[in-house]
Amino acid sequence: MTNNGEWYLLYVSSGHEEQATRNLKQRIKYMNVGDKIFDVVIPTAKEIEIKAGKRRTVSKKAFPGYIMVNMKLDEHSWDIVRNTPGVVGFVSAGIKPVPLPKEEAEAILRRMEETPTDVKMTFKEGDSVRITSGPFIDFIGKVDQVNLSKGKVTVLLSLFGRETPVEIDLLGVEKI
Repeated sequence: MTNNGEWYLLYVSSGHEEQATRNLKQRIKYMNVGDKIFDVVIPTAKEIEIKAGKRRTVSKKAFPGYIMVNMKLDEHSWDIVRNTPGVVGFVSAGIKPVPLPKEEAEAILRRMEETPTDVKMTFKEGDSVRITSGPFIDFIGKVDQVNLSKGKVTVLLSLFGRETPVEIDLLGVEKI
């Protein structure tokens, strides 16, 4: 985190955050304004995603359509940033850009560094799932409950002609 300037939020074309960030970083380098514009980041949040029985950490954009820039605002730096291809403009209340409150900017940057605690699954309660491991492998059932704190899911399986709840690890089921 750089303390030389203030953090500003920029509107960018949605889905083109990486391109706008790359364009702005190139302009900073080629126009030699590294002493006024210090850093450009895409605010992200890490999530644990369970897909096809595999657990992986993914980065998701926290604010799609926005990037953050740390800079000393003057006419020259303002002009460089707002005329960068892909940048729509500064988020501001009036004509002149308003910096993000310091606490808010620090909270966003801190959140980007944190290890994920939220688990994102491809299934939810009521979905049909196939069991991929354990004694009930290849059984098909319906999700009754999801317990993220335990890392377990309760699936209703048809055993001996009636629905029976079975507790299974989150990694042991996949959505049909």
